Amino acid sequence: MVAGGFAATVMLVMGAASEAAAAATYPLAPGVSVNVRSGPGTHYSVVRTLPVGSSVPIYCQCPGDTISGYYGTTNIWDNIANGQFVSDAYVKTGSDGYVAGRCA
Repeated sequence: MVAGGFAATVMLVMGAASEAAAAATYPLAPGVSVNVRSGPGTHYSVVRTLPVGSSVPIYCQCPGDTISGYYGTTNIWDNIANGQFVSDAYVKTGSDGYVAGRCA
């Protein structure tokens, strides 16, 4: 019974850690509304537009079209939801490289 209680506690702690990691968000460039696309490039359809002042979670990142934006020029695209990507050139991550795992 003690081992089962330990396992349940470990699962609870691991679940809370995963939720906390997913809750981290990054602000978009100031004064900019950003198109969210269905894939990592400008040839993918726009699925919505994020308003000025938005922040986004980054679940994973992948290479795609090279974009010049507020935070420089990059080919990194941030997956912010299932089937939704924004160019990292408009997201303040504090890095010129990857800050999340590569998308599968």
